[in-house]
Amino acid sequence: MSKELSTREANYSEWYNELVVKADLAEHSAVKGCMVIKPYGYAIWEKMQQALDKMFKDTGHVNAYFPLFIPKSFFSKEASHVAGFAKECAVVTHYRLKTAPDGSIVVDETAKLDEELIIRPTSETIIWNTYRGWIQSYRDLPLLINQWANVVRWEMRTRLFLRTTEFLWQEGHTAHATAEEAIAETEQMLNVYADFAEQFMAVPVIKGIKTANERFAGAIETYCIEALMQDGKALQAGTSHFLGQNFAKAFDVKFANKEGKQDFVWATSWGVSTRLMGALVMSHSDDKGLVLPPKLAPFQVVIVPIYKGEEQLAQINEVVGKMKKAMEAKGISVKYDNRDNQRPGWKFAEYELKGVPVRIAIGARDLENGTVEVARRDTMEKETLQQADIENKIEHLLTQIQNNLFQKALAMREMKTYTADSYEEFKRILEETPGFIMAHWDGTSETEQKIKEETKATIRCIPLNNKQETGVCIYSGKVSAQKVVFAKAY
Repeated sequence: MSKELSTREANYSEWYNELVVKADLAEHSAVKGCMVIKPYGYAIWEKMQQALDKMFKDTGHVNAYFPLFIPKSFFSKEASHVAGFAKECAVVTHYRLKTAPDGSIVVDETAKLDEELIIRPTSETIIWNTYRGWIQSYRDLPLLINQWANVVRWEMRTRLFLRTTEFLWQEGHTAHATAEEAIAETEQMLNVYADFAEQFMAVPVIKGIKTANERFAGAIETYCIEALMQDGKALQAGTSHFLGQNFAKAFDVKFANKEGKQDFVWATSWGVSTRLMGALVMSHSDDKGLVLPPKLAPFQVVIVPIYKGEEQLAQINEVVGKMKKAMEAKGISVKYDNRDNQRPGWKFAEYELKGVPVRIAIGARDLENGTVEVARRDTMEKETLQQADIENKIEHLLTQIQNNLFQKALAMREMKTYTADSYEEFKRILEETPGFIMAHWDGTSETEQKIKEETKATIRCIPLNNKQETGVCIYSGKVSAQKVVFAKAY
């Protein structure tokens, strides 16, 4: 298979689709709208999971697991929630197949469920029905639960990682004694997501709150982190929801407070998904392939020997063995590719495509001189280094690469962040140089919807601690108290 990619400039969407497949991250499955995450892609997702899981546990959360199937009646208990997901729900109606007279397999019409089951699009309803049996007193609070799971949302237009019918995610669901505690939890988890995006993914994000139109179904407030991709489109990278007492009231989850009075608990939910894989690809990669931040790369260093004959390979193997051991003692993940069925040039292209942060080449001359050739994927720069103390040099280099990717993405975002003072200017920016657009909005859902219908741009968020400045709404001309972030989005 050719490794040549479409270019970002020629066709960004095609470039992305090709890269995900050719870099062995994922592929389309036999089930329409669903994907197979391949080992290399899943290794990146595991790195994400491990980092996030530690951050969740460091903030007091524990993992649990809840059913994939949700009784349909549960959805009718929280009206706004079911309205938000009704068009995306997959429904199980029967529980058995049978063989027809012609030998084909058909649904057994006598095996109809008494109540249909919904394959979870999100788990608020099943979890809050469960929490009713877990919470009686203030002593049971706060309840801080996270679940790693898969969900199904029936999508008509799908794209690997960014929007698939089934995807992987985590969803946190917490219960608190007061609104203040629940809001603090919502904000804390937003900060966890932002820290993860910036420190691990090397993706700068804007923290903010969603408008009423964009809010999670059933939430009082939705907090989000928004990232900007290289093509100037926004991607929602994580959400954290203050649910108030809506779900507690719907499922009758009460507790006795310290005064002995009964009250409904206060709730949050928060989640990120394999959509982050798409964000990672689109934030850093180039026309040659993936560019992975070292903290999330399945292996951070690949070593490729260049040799003639078994004797020379044996000498290189011995030197590399010591180098590899020294780097691994530093916590650096290393792959030594001494396969004899591919030439070094092919291997270089393969690891370039797969975004391995550092490539080390070692040949006969390096054995003589005690050197190695080191190539970094982010800048494509090469240098010759002494083998002595190589583990510390590579450790420093990996830190440099991680920081450089963040700074490069931040500079890109700043370059593609604009201010629009009129609707004409707003539309021109969207058409010619898309990105984040800071513009005044009158605060009404009607204006927001009109702009969306006419331009396909949405309000990505109202930034936290946003500067309050009186102005004029770009669409309606009415008085506006602040600028908000608009963009077209994935």
